[in-house]
Amino acid sequence: MTTPGTDPSGIGIGWRPEIAGFVAGLPGLRFVEVVAETVAATGPLPPELAELAERGVTVVPHGVKLSLGGAEPVDAARVSHLAQVAAALDAPLVSEHIAFVRAGGLEAGHLLPLPRSREAVAAVVANVRRAQAELPVPIALEPIAALFDWPDDELDEADFLTEILDATGALLLLDIANVHANARNRGGDPAALLDRLPLERIAYVHVAGGAEQGGFYHDTHTDPVPAEVLDLVRDLCARRRPPALLLERDGCYPPAAELRGELDALATASGFPVVT
Repeated sequence: MTTPGTDPSGIGIGWRPEIAGFVAGLPGLRFVEVVAETVAATGPLPPELAELAERGVTVVPHGVKLSLGGAEPVDAARVSHLAQVAAALDAPLVSEHIAFVRAGGLEAGHLLPLPRSREAVAAVVANVRRAQAELPVPIALEPIAALFDWPDDELDEADFLTEILDATGALLLLDIANVHANARNRGGDPAALLDRLPLERIAYVHVAGGAEQGGFYHDTHTDPVPAEVLDLVRDLCARRRPPALLLERDGCYPPAAELRGELDALATASGFPVVT
């Protein structure tokens, strides 16, 4: 196994085949994130992704199907795949979600929220430790956006996350757009949450757009980043600027000029150099 690459830094973007040419043309780009399940564990990497890695751009595999919050043990084959992709990309870390996606052999096809209970904490911790035993690099855990709270919650969001991070030693992937979505849909003060999270544990930050529909704010990744999310980026950076921030876009890609504008706005809000 080769030595892992450098940690994420500055402004990055989610690598998707549909915008591979755009991403390759960003002169100041230092890191990208790729959905781990879209990369084969063996064989050649997608050429555009391999070229970025050869150029010194850090590539972080981002898992979406481990189901770390499931009551069942995490699937060994999926952990092995994530480990192999991390090694193939010389990644300095991997990331996944605090969520579950399957139960009783059924696949939900979505990231589903956990009750903030001590039983759920124990399930997540057990599965993260199982994954850590095989992964060649550290893992960062991402809290998801949800439309509701479970009625049997025992902990608030800050305590729930902190207990998981303390018990596993994992890093935090903070999605600031999810912080905004949860405050809109579930209540709570996003600034107060930032005050209580272990910001020193952040590996990097997701930033994405969303839209209002049916009385809820949906974290779509297909809409422009709203001003309120950029304001939260400023609030976060005023407390403790994270090492890196990444723009997520998963469809309805705008013209290149608009996408560059979103990256520039993220750089301005955080104080990092522009990558465009």
